[in-house]
Parts: sequence; structure tokens; C-alpha cells
Amino acid sequence: MHSDAYSSGSAAIGGNPEEETPQSIIAGSNSSALSMVFSCRQLPEFVARSNVVRWVEKQLEKERDQLPLWSPVAFGSGIAFWFLLADPLAWLALILLCVATMLIVARTARKRRLAGVIFWIALLTAAGCLTIWLRSWAVATPVLERPVVTTFYAEIERSEFILSRDQVRLVLDTRGKAGLPPRVRVNVPANAALDGLQPGAIIELRARLMPPAISSLPGAYNFAERAWFQGLGATGQLLGEARIVESASGSFDISNYRQRLSEHVQSRMSGGAAAIGATLATGDRGAITDEDAEAMRNSGLAHLLSISGLHVTAIVGAVYLIVLKFLAAFPPLALRWRLPLFAAGCAAIAALAYTLMTGAQVPTVRACIAALLVLAALMLGRSALTLRMVAAGALFVLIIWPEVLIGPSFQLSFAAVTSIIALHEHPRMRALLAPREEGYFRRIRRVIISLFLTGLAVEIALMPIALYHFHKAGLYGAFANIIAIPLTTFVIMPMEALALFLDSFGLGAPAWWICEKALQGLIALAHFVSSSPGAVTLFPTMPIVSFGLILAGGLWIFLWKDKWRLWGGVPLTLGLLIMALTRPADILVTGDGRHVGIRNADNEFAMLRTRSGDFIRSMLLESAGVKGEPANLDDWPGANCNRDSCTVVLFDEGPKGGRKWTLLAMRSTYYLPALALSAACQRADIVVSERRLPESCKPRWIKADRTLLRQTGGLTIHLASGKIETVRERSGDHIWMRFKSVMDQRFQTD
Repeated sequence: MHSDAYSSGSAAIGGNPEEETPQSIIAGSNSSALSMVFSCRQLPEFVARSNVVRWVEKQLEKERDQLPLWSPVAFGSGIAFWFLLADPLAWLALILLCVATMLIVARTARKRRLAGVIFWIALLTAAGCLTIWLRSWAVATPVLERPVVTTFYAEIERSEFILSRDQVRLVLDTRGKAGLPPRVRVNVPANAALDGLQPGAIIELRARLMPPAISSLPGAYNFAERAWFQGLGATGQLLGEARIVESASGSFDISNYRQRLSEHVQSRMSGGAAAIGATLATGDRGAITDEDAEAMRNSGLAHLLSISGLHVTAIVGAVYLIVLKFLAAFPPLALRWRLPLFAAGCAAIAALAYTLMTGAQVPTVRACIAALLVLAALMLGRSALTLRMVAAGALFVLIIWPEVLIGPSFQLSFAAVTSIIALHEHPRMRALLAPREEGYFRRIRRVIISLFLTGLAVEIALMPIALYHFHKAGLYGAFANIIAIPLTTFVIMPMEALALFLDSFGLGAPAWWICEKALQGLIALAHFVSSSPGAVTLFPTMPIVSFGLILAGGLWIFLWKDKWRLWGGVPLTLGLLIMALTRPADILVTGDGRHVGIRNADNEFAMLRTRSGDFIRSMLLESAGVKGEPANLDDWPGANCNRDSCTVVLFDEGPKGGRKWTLLAMRSTYYLPALALSAACQRADIVVSERRLPESCKPRWIKADRTLLRQTGGLTIHLASGKIETVRERSGDHIWMRFKSVMDQRFQTD
């Protein structure tokens, strides 16, 4: 066949079949052979024959039951790419790339496992990106451009009492009047709060409003992002007193009921026990003091304050057992009806009611969905506690609220439950917990070992997430949870539920006393563990690449069962290595230019303005990975300060070492002589100012004044490497970030 083709090709150009010329090679059989080698249709077959692809096909066939677990991971990847790329053209390019990938592998997706996996990953990634894109567009609302002081009318949508801050937080519907965004949030001092500040009431108030605050530093908390998805266009503070124009209607409102229940619980106990008791009953964390909240975080017990799997499981389990045992006491019912079905139905109603009562936060919704799946599995006689249940819950939450993916609540919640189930599905853990004939003390010992291993797995899983979001993590949580989890599950929550039930008959005092003592013991445990030496590890702002590699490695280890799960150690180790080599920034500048923090080689920290408030101070310290109180820059070695500015001489720790840097930080808005300012700028390498500096101010390296900071947001500076990281670089130029371009500023100035 090939010879015939060659002959016909040669005859066509009038040549000798025995002579090979370049033209004959191009037009003859060799061209056919080359075209077949590089055919797009044969390329997938060529790849499929490779040993690597065959081995991957074999592994995927072994793990076919685990493949659905990657559905929320692929969907979440699309959401994560949307937040990271922060550009409509990039989002469109990602979606088109996924569609192109689907078209390429669609032909073999049904025949080959790897092609099918690639197809579904591309589909779910594109779906995740498109979902969060549509979600951000659907919740779009006008945002206040600049701070204003105004008087306006509004209807109260939600009212929340924050006892620890001695204020009431109101979410108001302004109807877009007075040029305000449709939805704003106003804090009302407790002494100015009226009894009628309830949802549905219409009030008149005077308040100072401002746009939702963006991150002050790279990696810091970004309220503007959260406010965008909540539909909040402004936040502010009440000035004077509010006037109730129209009282709220008497219709039932679950938020009012939550508030009354929270007040009732706090009235039955005292101190920190009352605050945490109200949190367990209603999810209201406003009464918890900062000291207790910090102790719970540092001791690894903060998950007890977030209504999630532990609390919903306790409620569902208690209702299921009580209903089942009660109905089983009546033989006619037990013989004629399937009591587990009825008990599961009652437990499901209890789970839904508890979720609504506690505010339907993301961890609670996830736990409720998981509980409903467990109950459904029990009804069908199937295994309930599986990673598929977790994956289904995660996918449901991401479809409804895709923005929660990047929040600590979602990540901590699902990381904890995934690590627990993955640990308990391991053959060695199953062997440890398998029922056997043994003495009472051996059984207790196995339970304690199980609790310790579970707590240790949870701590390991949660530590990188806590370090990424909060820059700190507790180290002794595994030990504290051995006591705290049984105490909460088997004493505190049952006693609180019993006390609330007995209060209907006026007999709840003994149960409240037991509950209060148990809660006081829990708080004492948290303070003891958090104050122990080495209980808390601090870490500066973590690189996104490091965090992503750690998450990818952890997911690979948790979601596979075969030995190749150990490959997850490669990205995990690489992420930890990048994390360990991350050096804290030497200079931190907030987005308004008012606050400057400086860290030296001895990990000592100084601030330009030490009277900057607890929030700014703690944010700067956490971002720098420093513990303790900051020093005043006036007292810093090598600093020369006056009422207008500070000049500081710094030395880096780079490879060459010993390089001297001069920082000039402005701290007043008074007029400065142009010649003196110009000379000071020329002597400095870095100049920081909250106001716009004239063109004559030309430092040797960076001029971080209002003009630059409006374009970049806050920034961190590494002197040794010369690296500058900005908020815009870290968070992306999303619509809620409101960065100003140079042209915008010139237009406003003109």
C-alpha cells in the first residue's frame, strides 16, 4: 500500500520512482506517515500507551470509591482561582481552558478512568469559578465612597447585643435614601440602646458611616470582602441617641427568640460560664470576654465555641436515644412500628431547629447536613460516618455560599471532621477501637488513647490553617481536648438542656448549678493550658504558596487509601519548608500610612504610634510574629524622633550583611518647610507618610505616601531581599478593594 502511494506520488510530479527528492518526500508516502504520527486523533492513544499513564489508570481503578471525595476539592479550586486571579479576563480564560480540556478528553472519558477524572475536574473547576462569579454579581450593592456624618431613617433587620464590647450591633435597611447604601451596620453603645431596638422597628438616627475597611496589611483580616457578600455598604457608630419612629410588630422572629434565650441563660449563671453557656445554646458569642476567647483559642478549645459537629451530634444523639428508649417502653408501639425511623425523624427536626436557633452559621449548616445524612443512612441501614458524607456537605455549602471557602470557619470545620474520619477509617485505628472482651480499666485506657490520637490529628490538621489566618496556634490542644470534649458532650450540654427543660416547671436551679461549675472548670482548663510555657506558637504572615502546598498535601493524604497517599508528603514537606524559611518583614506599613511597625534581628518590635488601639497593635504584632507589647519608636536604638517625624537607622541581615537603611516616618499633618522636607527625603531610603508628599520628596528607594498607598494598600518590606508585598498583591484587585489609580487621584485633585 505504501509503495503504491509512493509510486502514484512520484508519477504525479513526473519523476523517477527510484529517485527520492525533497519534493517527493513531502508529497509522497513519508508525508502520510508523518501526518499519521502527529495526528491529533492518535495523540491520546499514544499517551494512553505510556507506562506512567497505565500505572495511574491502575491506581485510579483501585481508588474508584474515593474519586467522589475530590468533587468539592475541584469545585473549591475554581472558587479559589477566582479569588486569586481577580480579573474578569483571567476568570474567562480559566473557564475556557477548562472547557477546552473537557472537549479534548471527552472522546475517551467513558473508556479510560484518567480521562474521566480530568473531565470532571475541569467541569467542576469551571463550575466553581462561574458560581462564585455569579454570586459576587448577585450580591452586588452600592458601597459608600467616603466617610460621612448624616441623619437618616432605617428599618432594623437584625439586632445583636455584644456584651463583651458593651454595645448593640444593628443591621439597617435604609431603602437607599439620603444617598446611602441600601444596607448598613451601626454600632450603638449599650447606654444609648433602647428597649424597642428590635427587628422590624423603624428608627431615626444620626451616625458616622464609613466604607467597609479593607485589609490594613497583607494577609490581615479583610472586612470589606465579608461585607460585600453580606450586602453591607457601610459601617459606623451612632452619634447621640436613636429615636423609634415605628415599633416592631409582634410577629414571631427567631432572632428575637435567640436573644431572649441568650439573656435567660446568662441570667441563670454568672461570669464567663454564663457567656459560654449562652454560646452553646444560641451561638451568641457576644458576651464572651476577650480574655476567655483568647484562652480558648490558645488552648486549642476554640472549636467548642463554634457551634458545629460536636454540638449538633450531642443534640441529635440525645434526642434519638431519648425518643427511642421512651417509645420502646411501650410494647404495642415497639412491636408494630419501626421506632428507629420515628426517633431519627425527631432527631432530624431537633438538628434543624438547633441550626436555626444558633444562627445557621457555616459550621452549623455543615454539621446539620452531615447529621441528616447520618440519620438517612441509619434509616437505610448503611454506614453513616464516611468521608462521602463530609464531601456531600462541603459541596452543598460551597454551591450555596461559595465565598466561605477562603474563610477560617469553613476551613477549620471541614479540616477537623475530615481528619477525624480519615483517622478512624485507618485499619490500625479500627483495630484499636474494635469491641473486645476486656476489663473496665483497659477499656477506659483505649478510650483515652483514642481521644488523644483524635485530638492530636485535629491539632495537626488545624495548625497550618490557624497560623495562616490568625498567625498563632495552640500546641497543647490534644491534651486539653481529652478533658474538654467529654466534659462538654456528656456534662455541660446535657445539663444545660435539662436545665432549660426544668425551667418550664421552675425546677432548673440544681441543673444550672452543675452546668455552671462544669463551665467554670472548662474555662479554668483553657486558662491553665494557654498560660503554660510554650503553649502558643506565633508565626508571621504565611505565603499563599506555602499554605496551598500544605493543603494539597494534606488532602492527598486524607482522601486516598492506597500507599500512594504518602506522596502527599512531598507538597506538604515543601510547603512546610517554605513556611519555615519565611522571614518576618522588617517594616510594616498600614494602608492609611498612619501606623508603622519595625522589627529588629532580636525579634523586638516598635511602633510609630503606640496609642493606636488594641486592634491595630495586635494586628501589627501578629503579622510580625512577635509576642508581647511593642516599644515606642521614640525609645528605639538608632531612632531620632520629634513631634513631626521619626528617622530610624536599620541594618539588614542579607547575604552581604551590614547594609544600612534609613527610614523617615511622618507622624503629623502640620506644614513642613519644603526645603527641609526635600533634604530629609534625600537622606532617607524609605519615606512613609499618611499624607501626600510633594514631588520634591525623592527618597533613594520607596516613597510610601497617600498617593502610593491608595494604589497598593498596606505593605510589608523585607530589607535583606528587597521584597515588598502589598495588600493589592495579596488580596487581588477585586471590586470591594477600591484601590485608586494615579489617574483617578489626579482627576480628584484637579
